[in-house]
Amino acid sequence: MKTVFVVGAGPAGLFAAQKIALGGHEVIVLNRDIKPGGLAEYGIYPTKDKMKNGLRKQFAKVLGLPNVHYLGGVAVSNESALTIPHLREFAPQAMVFAVGAQGTKKLGLPGEDARGVYAAKDFVYHYNSLPPFAAQDFSIGKRVAIVGMGNVMVDIAHWLLVDAPVKTAEDIVVVARRGPFEAKFDVKEFNYIEKYLDRDAFQEELKRIQPLLRAVGQDCANVADDTFPVLNKPADRVSGGRLRFRFLCSPQAIHSDAAGRIDRLTVSENVLYEREGSIGCKATDQTADLDVDTMIFAIGDVADPSVGLPYDRDAYVTNPETADTKGASYEIFDPQGGHALEGIYAVGWARKASDGLVGIARHDGEVGAANVLKYLETAPDGTSISAQELLARLEQKGVQTVNKADLEHLTRAEDQEAQARGVPWHKFGHDDAMLRAIEAQKAKESAV
Repeated sequence: MKTVFVVGAGPAGLFAAQKIALGGHEVIVLNRDIKPGGLAEYGIYPTKDKMKNGLRKQFAKVLGLPNVHYLGGVAVSNESALTIPHLREFAPQAMVFAVGAQGTKKLGLPGEDARGVYAAKDFVYHYNSLPPFAAQDFSIGKRVAIVGMGNVMVDIAHWLLVDAPVKTAEDIVVVARRGPFEAKFDVKEFNYIEKYLDRDAFQEELKRIQPLLRAVGQDCANVADDTFPVLNKPADRVSGGRLRFRFLCSPQAIHSDAAGRIDRLTVSENVLYEREGSIGCKATDQTADLDVDTMIFAIGDVADPSVGLPYDRDAYVTNPETADTKGASYEIFDPQGGHALEGIYAVGWARKASDGLVGIARHDGEVGAANVLKYLETAPDGTSISAQELLARLEQKGVQTVNKADLEHLTRAEDQEAQARGVPWHKFGHDDAMLRAIEAQKAKESAV
């Protein structure tokens, strides 16, 4: 039996841990957040309770394995009390990084640091009550630009228009680099916000870009059948905010008011062109200004370089020599030294950012785990640290951890809080609040 550290407890990490544990090895899961689940817990839309509860049950089954140990509240990065060199000192036979894509993808625009400009990932974490994002300022004004045209855009618009406790957004404009035929969202997701679509404005926008679409053989008359089936339905506009689209434009510069908050977005007008069976776009010299007081980038994610793994072009570097037939490699590679980092792997969005949802993350974690199991067949036994010894070492560093039993106490505390408030669910949005709830629940149950 050998010991493997799995860093990160989202779907990829937990299902990798399960496969390795079922292979007969000890697995110690180190998670930045107190609660496991990653994007399955803090990224899936808040009201999708059935999906979240189903995943929580699966994760609980993984953590229920006797040779899977969980330490929550343990961040691993160059900026944390625990770094990758520290992990090496503990001598695990292998390490699997399933830390997701926690970097912030920006465009390097002038004015990008203005108040009111957010990354979608951070904003989603905020309304899903992930510490510390839950307590940070994500104030929303009346005129919101969402950059990107995928499911994350839909989720954010859904939140702002439907479920936000305080609805301040009156006008949401989706800024899309390409045209309506390149929309990436699922129609069933768009159904949640279709009633807010300003159809008159949408038709005016189609008229504006029609010559540009026609130049690449696209016909506006087919938009309803191809990507916006809502246009084939009877108009059913609801009161409240409105949703608009601004196609064929890319953010170019952000302008701020005297208080330092965004008040105008300059976009470049784009044109489409055909390339090897697909449609590309490129900017022109023409620009336009959009009056907005909030801007949210929903343009995908990147890996976080501060974790400390070899990094290049927004991703951790993997070994090209061990790539499978689909080009996927899980083994981490040091390009400066020109060699693989033996026994160190990446899975899920840590390996390939923004690639698919939970099902794909699970598959990627399990495939990566199969690579680990193969490596462990010939890896030297060594003397690795036990979960209990690791816990003691972390305490020496001042790191307060949460174990599997603590998670059960936290779940019961949150359920009781939700019941007391008369709401379907409740999450503590601060780490300190979670830790206090765990201790209070322990005391309550020990007194019974």
